[in-house]
Order: sequence, then C-alpha cells, then structure tokens
Amino acid sequence: MINRLRALSTFIKLKVNISPSMTHLCVGCLTPTQNDGLCGACGADLPRNDAACARCALPLTSSIADPLGVLCGPCISQPPAFDRVVAPWLYSFPVNSLISQFKYGKQRAFGKPLAGLLAREIAASGDGRPECLIPVPMHPSRERARGFNQAEEIALWLADELDVPVISHLVQRRKLSDTQSGLTRRQRLVNLKGAFGVSGPIPEHVAVVDDVVTTGATAEELAKKLKKAGARTVEIWALARTPRIPLDDL
Repeated sequence: MINRLRALSTFIKLKVNISPSMTHLCVGCLTPTQNDGLCGACGADLPRNDAACARCALPLTSSIADPLGVLCGPCISQPPAFDRVVAPWLYSFPVNSLISQFKYGKQRAFGKPLAGLLAREIAASGDGRPECLIPVPMHPSRERARGFNQAEEIALWLADELDVPVISHLVQRRKLSDTQSGLTRRQRLVNLKGAFGVSGPIPEHVAVVDDVVTTGATAEELAKKLKKAGARTVEIWALARTPRIPLDDL
C-alpha cells in the first residue's frame, strides 16, 4: 500500500500526461490493469466515506455512525432539499489529487477510474435508478476557459456503465458567480442565488452529478430548483465528500 501511494504521489506531482500507450496502466502504481485505469489494490486503498450521514454523506466519527443510517445534526434540524448524497470516498489523498489533476490538469485518465468505481458502487447497492443524470452546469465562459465540464464528463462515464441517460440541457448556469472556493456554506448559498435556471419537463426521479460535495450549497440550490420544476426525488452523485467543516462555516 505504502509503495503504491508513493508511486501515485510521484506520478501526480510530476503531472505526467497520460499517452494512449499508457491507458492500460493503473494511475496509482503504473502496473498493467484492465479496470479502467485503477487496479483493484489501489482502488481498495482509497479512503472510503463509510461512516457518513445517511442524507448528506457528511463524514461522521465512527462512534456516531450507524450501519443502518444516522443523520447529522444539520440534516436533523433543517432537512435539505435533496433526498440523499452518494459520495463513496473522502476528499483526501489520493482522491483529492486524482480529482485535481482531472479537473484542473485536464487529465481525464485520472477521473475516469473514480467514475467507474462510483458506477459499480451504485450498481451494487440495488437501489432504484433515476430516470436521468443531470451534470452540475458550468457558466459558458468558465467552461470555455477550462475546455470541458468535469461534472458532465463524470455523468457520461456513469451513463455508459449504468444505462441511464444524461440530459444536460435541463439545467443551465445563468449567472457568472464568484468562484465557490474558500467560501463558507452561507456565503456559497448567497453566491448561488439566481445562478441556475431549469427548463423543460423534469422527470420525477433525477440524480445530479458533480465531482465533489463540499458544503452541499450547490446540491441544495439545484435540488430546490428541480423540485420546484416537478422532480419528486433528487439524488446527488459525487466522487467524494469533504470532511467536516467548522460550525461557523455551516
């Protein structure tokens, strides 16, 4: 495990570009693999978010967590608009480094293995499938600058694995808000007011797809919009969830 993590750390720090000849190598240890870029051993080493709130997937202490599902304090006192968050991993090393290289380094090979593992987690759960996947939209100017929407990439990979259609046009990013990075939950909620628009008939059961759930502000704003437009069940599917944040940031 230690050697694999060291290899992954070096690999990411060097910001190695994945060439076509390397697509059958594990991005964690560079050994040959047929598991979409992440071998079984490295996949098993990823930090799991098993001890989590059953509603928002906020990581909880193991003494609080209940395998049958327990809610965190904020979800009890003020239930969110979304119905549940599926985020199997903690946003810590090496997951955070993989996502960062995928998102900002434009290295899709770092994101696809995590999306494949997420799809298998969802398939194994046996839960009812949503009628469609809706990627969190980016403002057109930001998407042009980055070159792609990471949430849409993840949604398309999930769609291939789970046979659920992606419908991107249902939600639009209409306002160019300040970047969410570094903002508290309250600040994020204010920042997102009026940011999203919903058009067209919304299926009753949808899953919103994103790379990371941080404070849940984006999930909350989108779920409110989608339910107002006709959705009855809104799930949030993400690769990872950030650890608990200070109470002042809730």
